[in-house]
Amino acid sequence: MTHPDRKLAKRFDIPGRSAAFTDLVYGGTEGSWDKIREDQKRRMPEKPQYSVYFGELHGHTNLSDGGPSIDDYFTGLRDRAGLDFAALSDHDHGGVGKPELWDAGKWELTKQKVKEYYQPGKFTTILAYERDSYPWYNNLVIYYRDHDGEMLRGMRDGEMTREELHRWLAREDLILVPHDTNVLSSGADFLAMEKEDMVPIIQVYSRGSCTEYMGDPLALGNDCEGGHWQDALLRGARMGCIACSDDHSGRGGITLENGTFPTKYPGLTGVWAEENTLESIFAALKARRCYGFMGGHTTGGRITVDFRINGHWMGEEIIVEGDPEIYYKVEADDSIDTVTIVKNCRNYIQLRAAEQLVYDYRQETDADCYYLRVKLKDGRQAWTSPIWVSRR
Repeated sequence: MTHPDRKLAKRFDIPGRSAAFTDLVYGGTEGSWDKIREDQKRRMPEKPQYSVYFGELHGHTNLSDGGPSIDDYFTGLRDRAGLDFAALSDHDHGGVGKPELWDAGKWELTKQKVKEYYQPGKFTTILAYERDSYPWYNNLVIYYRDHDGEMLRGMRDGEMTREELHRWLAREDLILVPHDTNVLSSGADFLAMEKEDMVPIIQVYSRGSCTEYMGDPLALGNDCEGGHWQDALLRGARMGCIACSDDHSGRGGITLENGTFPTKYPGLTGVWAEENTLESIFAALKARRCYGFMGGHTTGGRITVDFRINGHWMGEEIIVEGDPEIYYKVEADDSIDTVTIVKNCRNYIQLRAAEQLVYDYRQETDADCYYLRVKLKDGRQAWTSPIWVSRR
């Protein structure tokens, strides 16, 4: 891309208008589509250095307000849903009218079972629980880097002070993720908070509820301004995303065949990690090298999204020389309807190709925020964690 006027005439470009492409098109008998395709291919980034793994990060058992036992919960996700990793996230209140999660040996049993079902390289289990954290994040899932973590008890159970929030956000062995942040009863208000109050990851979709932006058609029930992922991003939050089922009935990770759209589809999370171990999966989540999607029609129904800019992965904050080179590749169990490049929380470029490289010429902020929204023909969606791009 060398034309001297290109940045005056355009804000973005694709390799299909490179000088080499033009020379081949106007090359007479020297030009050919094989040569054109080879020129396009060489501009694409190298194959991923990570592998993609799929998991369920939010669900409940009879230790709180869910139906299944812990054994049924983990075996269902491993054997029926065919997932690579899973977290159990029972409520800290233990279910109304029942002992709290820290009482009656519940937390010790949780830790025991998380260890028992961990099979490095095959099935990774993550220790977690859901903590009421009013007024900051009414519903907040706490994830641990190891299997021996202790529950976070503050000044008052069910509530959280700002000092406690900041102290726990600063811990390297924890990841704090809220869900249903747009719902009045369980939400958060990113328009009231400061940037330092915001978490590193949000649950953007659970079964039948989406918190991407105000008025999202996937957001069922009430919807409150300030509680959306885009509200946080526009305030400068460095916030990635996951998707989960928030299952209470032992059907996490699977499609409800007799259900209606969108509640029939579970929320699942993809992570790009070195290997399927607790250390690698947690590190990938901590780095925001993760994305959320609506699970498929069958056990194998997955959406794989490779999203990089100048070779850097989703979740990164980068500085580039020259212009960002935005690359994606999507593989799914259904046909692609659209892939939208969302820039600074607005729909910027909408494509229908499964793989594409785009050059972006215009810097709009000190750190432009890019993420992908993928929509399949059946209506299911996927959302990547953003990449924040500054330019020299």
